[in-house]
Amino acid sequence: MRSYRWVFAGIVTTGNLLLCACHSSTPAPPTASEPPPTAPTATDDNATTAAPAPDSFVSGETDYAPEPLQVVSVYEQAPEQEPAAVEVASAPPPMLYEAPSPQPTPEDDWTGGYWAWQGNWVWVSGRWLPPPRPHYHWVQPYYEHRGDRVIFIDGFWGAADVRMVAPAPGLTLSLQMPGPGFPPGPPPDGPEGVFVPPPPGSRSGLIVPAPLGTPPAVVMGAPPVVNVGMRITRTVNETTINNTTTINNVTIYAPATATVNHQAVNLAVPAVARLAAMLPPVVRAPAPHPTEQRALPSFIAGSHVELPAPTTVRPVPVHVAALAAPRAVPAAPAPPAARAADAQRQAEEAQQRVREAQQAASAAAEAASQRAAEAHAAQARQEEARQEESRQEESRQEEARQREAREQAERAAEAKQKADEAKKKAEEAKAKKPPNEQR
Repeated sequence: MRSYRWVFAGIVTTGNLLLCACHSSTPAPPTASEPPPTAPTATDDNATTAAPAPDSFVSGETDYAPEPLQVVSVYEQAPEQEPAAVEVASAPPPMLYEAPSPQPTPEDDWTGGYWAWQGNWVWVSGRWLPPPRPHYHWVQPYYEHRGDRVIFIDGFWGAADVRMVAPAPGLTLSLQMPGPGFPPGPPPDGPEGVFVPPPPGSRSGLIVPAPLGTPPAVVMGAPPVVNVGMRITRTVNETTINNTTTINNVTIYAPATATVNHQAVNLAVPAVARLAAMLPPVVRAPAPHPTEQRALPSFIAGSHVELPAPTTVRPVPVHVAALAAPRAVPAAPAPPAARAADAQRQAEEAQQRVREAQQAASAAAEAASQRAAEAHAAQARQEEARQEESRQEESRQEEARQREAREQAERAAEAKQKADEAKKKAEEAKAKKPPNEQR
């Protein structure tokens, strides 16, 4: 495969930073400038445009060229409850670019636009769909790096109070192998825990740690990564309405050692899938349209799925406008205070992941306890129903015995009455005979 040298150069326009990727043999010299202002956040769920604003995203050079991807694109028929977890050995590929079309109605949800397991990692094509029931909402898929495996739960429709429940830590699953004709992909490369696939054009196998419930599309506007280090945290700009807390934005961090252009990243992006999916990508890897209209159900462990032929997707760099970044800033070594703050932030994030894992374990234990209580109650109801049936059967048998006894008594009384009548008739006949005949 041919290898290209990419140069990402920052071009200052009026209020915008334009990122361009071109062939070159020498990197453009960095230009010093003032630090950029804080990136804007998406606080309105009905907004139609959004874009990331990196802290510093300037000239850098790399020999990395993204590999072409063999992509099977399908539609899925999502269930109305959380599907069963699946364990696989390979990580999902980097994200693909699939911008949503205009929303048909306010009730429709943007579904799909992520990698799912169907005997192999397949791209679930994004589309607008109305909820199957009133007040239902779309629940994002779940990826977890556990040991050297990936635990995957497909997206689904849930009631207003339903959220994704992480699998219990001690859950035992059977490893699902790729179907015929699909070579195994690389194992997950990154910290253990919940994650999303990396940005388009990234090295296959890399994963991006993220909070539970993060839409995979949030990485769409981030630069490709070639090493471990990118991570996602929640931005503290929550809105609470009717006791429901909504996280409007997330923040994407990456050190210079992780990105393809050797520049650190600090992006605030919308936490809403349909808004994040509209962010312009640094590398365009367009998602192919499904070749079949049939919608596959969520994968069930051990099942065999007939998949259509794959399509080759070749990621290419594109020009990207990053709003609210008036100047390109050369990367500089972080001062000790900044490194300490970053270490503190990482520690807090680790603690947050531990809390989320504990909450997930607690929720799983509570769910298991509730299921056990429901099973016990169902068993008690069955036992009560059996005892009631037994009592009713005994009552029916007792009534039958009493009825038989009454009928026997009635037959005996009738026989006695007939015998008495016969005896009386015999005595009357005897009394009517003359005395000489009586002798």
